[in-house]
Amino acid sequence: MNSWINLDALWKIVLVGLLAGAGLPALFAVGVRALNPPPRGGGQPAGRRTAGPLNYTVAVACFAVVLAAIGWGVSVIVNQS
Repeated sequence: MNSWINLDALWKIVLVGLLAGAGLPALFAVGVRALNPPPRGGGQPAGRRTAGPLNYTVAVACFAVVLAAIGWGVSVIVNQS
């Protein structure tokens, strides 16, 4: 460990930054995509496809994880100040 840089804390910050900065938006995008499934066969859709029960379940799970992470982050900030 360097006397100027705490490498243990630095790795934690980088890991949380990657998860919060890239993981949560990606998870949110998966949820949005689950609510708007692509047309089958890659052609132009004849009509608007609706999400099935599995897609709604995936979307709700993704949004719940994102909201939980946001709530946890806010609670950590509030408790530290």
